[in-house]
Amino acid sequence: MSETTAKIRLGTRNSPLAMAQAYETRRRLCDAHGWGEDDVELVPVMASGDKVLDRPLAEIGGKALWTKELDYWLHEGHIDASVHSMKDVETLRPATLAIAAVLPRADTADRLVGAASIADIPEGATIGTSAPRRAAQLLHARPDCKVVSFRGNVATRLAKLERGEADCTLLASAGLDRLGEEGIGARLDPDTWLPAPAQGAIGIECRADDADTRAVLDAINHKPSYHAVMAERALLKALGGTCHSPIAVLTSAQDDVLALRCALFSPDGTERIEATHSGAANDLGWVAAMGDALLAQLTPGMAPHFGAGSH
Repeated sequence: MSETTAKIRLGTRNSPLAMAQAYETRRRLCDAHGWGEDDVELVPVMASGDKVLDRPLAEIGGKALWTKELDYWLHEGHIDASVHSMKDVETLRPATLAIAAVLPRADTADRLVGAASIADIPEGATIGTSAPRRAAQLLHARPDCKVVSFRGNVATRLAKLERGEADCTLLASAGLDRLGEEGIGARLDPDTWLPAPAQGAIGIECRADDADTRAVLDAINHKPSYHAVMAERALLKALGGTCHSPIAVLTSAQDDVLALRCALFSPDGTERIEATHSGAANDLGWVAAMGDALLAQLTPGMAPHFGAGSH
């Protein structure tokens, strides 16, 4: 790496959406500290997950494919912090790294592209998605439909839809908004179509022992978003959730109390269980109990995809 006079070096994947998230992080850092853009150096890294697009993520190494290159650059000191879409960050992270900030969370909803609503999807339609949650939720609501694998960035998936590889697809509202695609797709109400854990949240990670960088990042940490994301990640951990696990969760907050509403599905969508628990935002011990309660409800068809059975 060349010498830099920047005050902080931010690593990011180099996909269009990841770069948009890095630009937002830089803007917030500059606003918080009175810096110019040159004070924040963006360091794009090609992630493994962006290279292999012909197979589902779960088959080729899971969420670590989005983080391992950035983790290496952090450990080696080539960057001071890395910008992540928190939905893509694996639940168990190295103890040497810390999620130091979460930016104000964007819309958590999914958007349906190709039909005005789930009910309006044509009978027997093909839906393109590689997300187990979206596939299971869709098949639960519309068992007449068929799901085919869709991977790649937003533009790639929209191009596949345009070529007729599927009739509809599902995309994160936050990602579309960050790419300036506010007009694409029909927003699905998160109260009825529960989002993915940590969807819509941008997180910044640094070395756990780097007090200076942690202090710089703390200035842009949005506490309500941080608490909600950390609770959802704690629930994922309690459920033994992996890339294969269809888990949907919606968090609401009232002062310092969080309420987590979680639905688990069998991959084919035929089975669904749901629970809502609440507790203190700054003491997440109750989330583990929520995970245990959900795991105790699992049917034989669901059990292999959660807890010890999913690993």
